[in-house]
Amino acid sequence: MFGNTDGMPKHMLSDEAEGKLTSLSSMLDLGTDEEPVNVLMGYNLGNPTWCADVKLATFVEWSEIANDPDKGDIAQRRLDPNHAKSLASFMLKGLINAAIVRRMLQGKPVPHIYAEVQGRLGTKPYCALQPVVANIRAIDPNSPSIRAERGVTRSGETVGFKVFMPRTYRWWVVDGQHRRFGGEMLMDWLKEVTRTGRYPGRGGIIDFKGDIDDDEMLVWVEALECARTFATVKIEFHLGLTTDQERQLFHDLNNLGKKINVSQATEFDQGNPINNFVRVELEDGIGIVTTERDVKDWGKDDGSLLRKDLAGINAIAFLNKTNARTATPLVISERKEDIARLWESISNIPGFGEDKAKVKTVASQPVVLKALAKLAFDLLYSNRRPENGRDLYDRLVSNLDDVNFSHDNRMWRYYQMTEEERNHPEISGLAAFLPDSGLVTPDSNRDLGAYQGGLMRFGAKHNDIYPILADMIRWKMHLPNRHSPSENDQPGTQRRGLPVDGTDCRFTYGGRDYVGKIADGLLVVEGFGDGFKSFSAASHAVTQTSRNGWLDWHLKDATGSWVLADDWRHQFD
Repeated sequence: MFGNTDGMPKHMLSDEAEGKLTSLSSMLDLGTDEEPVNVLMGYNLGNPTWCADVKLATFVEWSEIANDPDKGDIAQRRLDPNHAKSLASFMLKGLINAAIVRRMLQGKPVPHIYAEVQGRLGTKPYCALQPVVANIRAIDPNSPSIRAERGVTRSGETVGFKVFMPRTYRWWVVDGQHRRFGGEMLMDWLKEVTRTGRYPGRGGIIDFKGDIDDDEMLVWVEALECARTFATVKIEFHLGLTTDQERQLFHDLNNLGKKINVSQATEFDQGNPINNFVRVELEDGIGIVTTERDVKDWGKDDGSLLRKDLAGINAIAFLNKTNARTATPLVISERKEDIARLWESISNIPGFGEDKAKVKTVASQPVVLKALAKLAFDLLYSNRRPENGRDLYDRLVSNLDDVNFSHDNRMWRYYQMTEEERNHPEISGLAAFLPDSGLVTPDSNRDLGAYQGGLMRFGAKHNDIYPILADMIRWKMHLPNRHSPSENDQPGTQRRGLPVDGTDCRFTYGGRDYVGKIADGLLVVEGFGDGFKSFSAASHAVTQTSRNGWLDWHLKDATGSWVLADDWRHQFD
């Protein structure tokens, strides 16, 4: 490879070095670890800067957070690990996209497993990171001390420079510390899963669990390769800034920009699964109209809902959280059919979605919708959900209009009433379902809003108000009392779940009778497996649609007569 001298390898010496002695310092210089970086030279408002695209793995390896060693975190904001984790998950989606693009550029087929993994992570139409801003403290822009090569065209025009960056010249991140730490978390995660063949039991950047098969391992191996060799991060390098200059730059970059409003962010972000649910299931499917403009004058209300309100409402329904940032595609996919049923029922409330909707029904106020969302989560997904929570949910969505969402419903203004007014037969028993049995305490907010001119306007402190509105709806719909420690205090205890074992059941659908029997607490239907925990689950298996099973099935009672399941359960009211 290097030529030979009498059959022996020839020394790798240039002609210029032949016969010259090499000093110790020169030997150390020859061993300097350098990273070649192609940069464009610029003057950002007169200050010399370099702009470069570097590999993601290189960025993580060579960069540090720009803090003052004497002042600690005072030169940077405190690191938020949760925010960094969400960015790591975002970058992982980008690396999978990068692996697909690289395969296409190489003319290789893209296995279907890539689409499967993308679907589980949540697809985005486009992935990119905003540029990182870093400072190279070791470079004095007034006295260059770094080796570089100029790139020129045949006509002699400069197109850039190849800078040979010594490893001792760290890249101090001024703006982008969470992107940097997220990239480090991502690299560590990819190295672990490719080394062990298992997803981390806890602390992972995504919610995948268990062993990794060979097909899925291919995705992670190629994602790691892309981080090292293909996917890049754009960096703007400032040169030789002092700590005070870094802090000023950090301030200007983070405070002089204008943030996007929440409704527009919700509209534009097609990668968040709750935003996607709003767009696909609610807007396109059910026909709920959305807007970005908040109409204060109820007389001009056209019935549309703010996108940011819909995101918050659905975050409660799916996750019991007030924002949608932590939503994962897997969870939303599993629950979207249930929550879509809730919205179908809401859309059928008289006055909802119509002109002057807020004048016609309190259900058009977001805080009331949050209360319904809270009930959906509590009955279906909460760790403390009742055993017959799905049946209770079926009853809620099937009979939602029984709540009476008119403005003159007395229960909305319970806390505005006198003691005498609270004894009205129409709201008898409501107090037992409210916090502190309806008492107003100094350390709690019971100001739900005001009833004036025939309109109930709920207040702005939604997080304090919607749980109480949910309690009121629980009382109205005979749902379990969340403030009662005993089942004996809850309405409908006797009708919970299915009838006693041995009860015969039948359901007529499509001209055919489906017969079943209650056995071991399950409804066993002939030809449909081991049994169902609820009438609605059995109806779904028969019809392949979401239905209220209480209105489908008939039971043979003690007298031998067939009665509707819904009538049977209401005999215990």
